[in-house]
Amino acid sequence: MTVPRLERAAVRAGAALAAALLVACGGAAKQEALVGVSAPDTNAPVSFAFDSLDARPVSSAAMQGKPAVLVFVTTWDTLSQAQVAYAVAVAGDEGPRAGFALVALQDPSARELVEIYRDTMKVTFPVALGDPATIAGGGALGDVHEVPSIVMLDAAGRVAWRHAGLVKPDELRARLKPLRR
Repeated sequence: MTVPRLERAAVRAGAALAAALLVACGGAAKQEALVGVSAPDTNAPVSFAFDSLDARPVSSAAMQGKPAVLVFVTTWDTLSQAQVAYAVAVAGDEGPRAGFALVALQDPSARELVEIYRDTMKVTFPVALGDPATIAGGGALGDVHEVPSIVMLDAAGRVAWRHAGLVKPDELRARLKPLRR
């Protein structure tokens, strides 16, 4: 009588394992799709302007003339915090060779929270709030409503690279290098 009971347990365990593998494979495919890198875009320059927290503008006009890195985050996301720390480190290394800006994809009512976040994370480059279209994923810079997201612009203001998900400092530097030429 214990053999059938063990067999049933084994079948249930096997089914559970198969279900877990299907979910894991599907989850991995979904994650890969979400974190995928798009090919460089050589279209016309993009036009955008975000509500800056201070007098330093976060706009296409202000960022032209050198490569720019736009970092899209939220204050409550831990991966966003890591991305901000990475961007601050790379911006410190890049100096005047590239422009950086942080865009918080949060409602304007969170302005004070974003200011505290900027100060806590020691962000020295311009910080702005995202507009409703960008927060919804349909702004001038395309689909950047996932956090963290990075959009790099070339010196002419064209989207050169975009990525949804965490980008480590070495990859940020590697992606910036050809844009500085």
